[in-house]
Amino acid sequence: MNRPSLVNSTVLIVGGAGFIGSHLVDRIQAEGATRIIIVDNLFTGKKENLYHALSNGAVFHVDNAEDQEVLNYIMEKYDIDIVFNCATKALNYSFYNPSNAFLTNVLVLKNLLELQRKQAFQTLCHFSSSEAYGSSQYQPMDEQHPLAPTTTYAAGKASADLMLQSYVKMFDLDAFIVRPFNNYGPRQNFEGDLAGVIPLTIKKILDGDAPEIHGPGQQTRDFIYVEDAVDIATKVFPLIPAGECVNISTDQQLSIENVVETIIDVMNYKGKVLRMPNRKADVISHRGSVKKLQSICGQYPKTSFKDGIAATVNWVKDSV
Repeated sequence: MNRPSLVNSTVLIVGGAGFIGSHLVDRIQAEGATRIIIVDNLFTGKKENLYHALSNGAVFHVDNAEDQEVLNYIMEKYDIDIVFNCATKALNYSFYNPSNAFLTNVLVLKNLLELQRKQAFQTLCHFSSSEAYGSSQYQPMDEQHPLAPTTTYAAGKASADLMLQSYVKMFDLDAFIVRPFNNYGPRQNFEGDLAGVIPLTIKKILDGDAPEIHGPGQQTRDFIYVEDAVDIATKVFPLIPAGECVNISTDQQLSIENVVETIIDVMNYKGKVLRMPNRKADVISHRGSVKKLQSICGQYPKTSFKDGIAATVNWVKDSV
């Protein structure tokens, strides 16, 4: 496999001002990339997420990668070796604008694959989501688990994954998929309708509002600290074969009730918890298999959930 190293490469990160994308930018910069180019339309991303990266020479274009001409321009301006695609719109957004949430996931990747097919760059790492699996049909969920999405966001992720794999087969491209489970940590959006459950709960408690649990609270997720996730992505980068997919997971299940209780414990909150109606199309159970991941890159360090929550609480406190 003649894949370029992250060291001394020019790397484009699409969606690089977002939650996961900005941590990936920092990580790849630390790995020794020669130059990092970032494209983000700031739909949920924030320029302040890139403060460290920009002060160390990263280049930032505020633009929309759904527009093929934007990416054509970037490829002509810079000699890109490697692309990481983190562009997406939050799952919650699909309840407000289902078609646009779907299309963002599909169009950005389509644009990148068309450029790669024309040899504009060499290697593509695409960030999918465990949401593409839907609720677990068996556990732990390995990479052979059926794709049975329950939202248009997830359907867009699943469609994009299948599109990438077909392009690899048709045109022999060096492209692969990493499929993170539920990321949490600093820089995750805590405001408005698109906020993640962990930072939203932290913000409610800081504001003196009661945290909420929707539905029974027994629905489970496989939470992974964002810095662990991008660390794993860089570890599998040189090793995963083209066309393949690997879960980025901790192989653990935490109920939403347990998540809220952990935040309450870390923040020493003594108030009540509101019980709210179940969310539509909510995934019931998620636990990812790490068997393939471990076969590719061995064991990896895991941030304990409580330590990750403490770091996230500190970040939200500093950000409000």
